[in-house]
Amino acid sequence: MSTAQDVTDATFADMVLNSSDTIMVDFWAEWCGPCRAVSPILDAIAAEHADKIKIVKLNVDDNPQMAMKYQITSIPAMKVFRGGEVVKTVIGAKPKPAIEADLAEFLV
Repeated sequence: MSTAQDVTDATFADMVLNSSDTIMVDFWAEWCGPCRAVSPILDAIAAEHADKIKIVKLNVDDNPQMAMKYQITSIPAMKVFRGGEVVKTVIGAKPKPAIEADLAEFLV
């Protein structure tokens, strides 16, 4: 079963910006309850749609550079990247059907 991978400030360019895949970055923190609630949902989406979207997680406390660069002011925040550009932003914890609806254009 595929789950979301961790990404860091150091690996962000290689894993996200330089990738030809559609990648959703989950900006989260250990202390964030809603982030912990959404994590297994994202793991499930990563497993079910591994051929369409990759999901990676960036801990904003451990990796402040990318959080600052992408102006993450509330978490969980999820940004979808294509060709190194943000093409969609999803803010806040939501149930799986709502997140899948937000990502529908990338899951077809």
